Amino acid sequence: MIDYDFRPERYYDGTGPSTVLVRLFYPESQWGEEISIYTNVIDGKIHFEAVDFYGNDIHLSPQVSDKPLSLQELILMIETMDINTEAELGNLALTLSGIPEAESTYYPALERYFSEKRKYYGLR
Repeated sequence: MIDYDFRPERYYDGTGPSTVLVRLFYPESQWGEEISIYTNVIDGKIHFEAVDFYGNDIHLSPQVSDKPLSLQELILMIETMDINTEAELGNLALTLSGIPEAESTYYPALERYFSEKRKYYGLR
């Protein structure tokens, strides 16, 4: 059973002010799209940023948090990522409509969640 209330104590291991929170892979994308979500600490707050190969402006909600997100909050962030379609490079809007494969050091159940979702929709 997945614990959606799971929340890591912290995101950082002391080696720097930022870390890769999640890597998302979209195997059905003809471009083999990957999106990484990073965290940075600025003025004591955790800031989130999503980055893809093309440098698209990907909107996340929330963009800032006082504490690490719960697994449920992270899933919601991933599933509601949005972009400005007028300025997008590649076809990221179509890619985001898919179900990613996910990797995260901080959220071990995230991979399982998306794997089960992909299987449910016949993508495995």
